[in-house]
Amino acid sequence: MSVTMNKTKAIGLISGGLDSILALRVMLDLGIEVTALNMKTPFCNCDSQGKCFSQLITDKCGVLLRRIYGGADYIEVVKHPSHGYGKNMNPCIDCRIFLFSKAREIMQEVGADFIFTGEVLGERPMSQRKEAMLLIERESGLAGKVLRPLSAKLMEPTLAEKEGKLDRHRLFDIQGRSRKPQLELAKEFGIDEFPNPAGGCLLTDLNFASKIKDSFQYREDSLRHIHLLKLGRHFRLPTGAKVIAGRDQKENETLMAVSSPSELKFTVHGYKSTYVLLLGEPSPENQTQAAGICARYCDEQNQVSLQVRIWSDAVERFILIETKPLDDNLLSSFKVGG
Repeated sequence: MSVTMNKTKAIGLISGGLDSILALRVMLDLGIEVTALNMKTPFCNCDSQGKCFSQLITDKCGVLLRRIYGGADYIEVVKHPSHGYGKNMNPCIDCRIFLFSKAREIMQEVGADFIFTGEVLGERPMSQRKEAMLLIERESGLAGKVLRPLSAKLMEPTLAEKEGKLDRHRLFDIQGRSRKPQLELAKEFGIDEFPNPAGGCLLTDLNFASKIKDSFQYREDSLRHIHLLKLGRHFRLPTGAKVIAGRDQKENETLMAVSSPSELKFTVHGYKSTYVLLLGEPSPENQTQAAGICARYCDEQNQVSLQVRIWSDAVERFILIETKPLDDNLLSSFKVGG
């Protein structure tokens, strides 16, 4: 009488970076049945074509990819991280706890034995210290159930290893910030396509961090407000209103598309210029300063004054006001971020 053995299952946290690709390949080579998990948040910075590398790699490996989305609940984590921020506005430890907690739910749902990640001990100063890793496991309810294949030999054995579901000898002892061991391992696996290691999370970017800090200060924390932070140049007026100026035609079109019908829009009449969106009270003072910002980013800079067109989608007519470009010193004092 034959006995059917249940295959070991795991949830893989796949960011699409080289480390997570390597971890996935190690698990597949060990015969683990993998369900890949990728989290998208309002602060993700996918490749320029808009398709995350996690999808490309899991498609190539024939692995099911499930996505989870951090929306308003994730924004609360960013606003109030229990374990603080990294260099900018990145709450790395709280972010990992959030992600691991979601992974635990899916692990229970599919009957997986453990989760695995591409984390490398000591690679990141905040979340990939051994103490931080263990803290994240505990607070997400996954103590002993998180495998880090690239650094496993430097960590205590997981429950899956103790139960004989994994061959610990086929795991690795990579640590530190050097990428050389990973690149050598990628060569062994024949992996020659992977993204650059930087740029995945906008919260680590200094200019974006300045914008979101300002946005939270003025209680502009909806998903729409977060989306607007990714567009254009941002200015905070003395009244607390915000002005966003598009940097090119694509951003101009997007700003107009995501504006609400009641919000005022601005562009220079008769010349090629930026499009500007005013968020906040449409007072005469705010309109004047928004128009001045709009004029400042007009292609025609030799005019003493320019006519700026002001309109909203809620009102059929538009008005023209005469203004001059805002003084550069004043403009600089209003600007938020880079």
